[in-house]
Amino acid sequence: MSTMRSGMLAVPGARIYYEVQGVGPLLLVLQGGEGDADRTKGLVRQLAGEYTVVTYDRRGLSRSSPDDPDAPVTVETHVGDVHRLLASLTSESALLLGSSYGGLIGLVLAARHPGLVRTLVAHEPPALSLLPEATRACADATFGELEKTYREEGWGAAFKMLAEVTGAAFADREPDVELPAPLSKQRIANMHFFFSHDIPAARNCELDVPAIAALKGTATRVVPAAGTTTAPGFFDHACATELARLLDTEVAPFPGGHNGLTSHPKAFATRLREVLTSEM
Repeated sequence: MSTMRSGMLAVPGARIYYEVQGVGPLLLVLQGGEGDADRTKGLVRQLAGEYTVVTYDRRGLSRSSPDDPDAPVTVETHVGDVHRLLASLTSESALLLGSSYGGLIGLVLAARHPGLVRTLVAHEPPALSLLPEATRACADATFGELEKTYREEGWGAAFKMLAEVTGAAFADREPDVELPAPLSKQRIANMHFFFSHDIPAARNCELDVPAIAALKGTATRVVPAAGTTTAPGFFDHACATELARLLDTEVAPFPGGHNGLTSHPKAFATRLREVLTSEM
């Protein structure tokens, strides 16, 4: 069994906690929502025999403490952190799995620093600037309702609404995947940061669409992905569809729904290996 090592990386305005486990090509997992380095342990165990898997606490979550907790955080802020993290770990282009908000961060990273990315699997990224005008307006209104619910009713009501919007659930899960434990104080703190900082950042992010389109046919491969049980009407699924249209490719189906990384870690890992080793 491979051993896990952890570290702290000093970046402008924060310190970033990360974990490294496994052997083989470097694979960075960019978590969605308020997920930290511990969120996808089941998936990491499945992949660590073939990849050097890196997970990290996004700025403001768990052990990655910003110097000023009230300072605004943008997608570009997170991209800068990931850029520096990858540069500290490897001199070669890396494999990336970006889930939801992590997928959006991965897209901006690939557009700005394509040499860092060999393959990015963007699983249901909330890339609103890819959507047709009417669809984007609906998605933006949903984000606005999430922010309003958080401000007026608190993180619990906002979390419930987010689960309903994404369709993320554990009723459909692999047999040995346990239901999530009650939320810890740390995860609740992460919820507060996510709703107050990262939801507005995702809502306001404008992708460099021409730069992403220009990646088609280059050494930087972007694979749009979506869960097989995710409702096609969910705007993150629509974003994956529009990303595929932009790149003239197909959406790669993955087991489970929006939270397939945690609900179906074995099947998700198997599918990820197939995608990473294919010549799509």
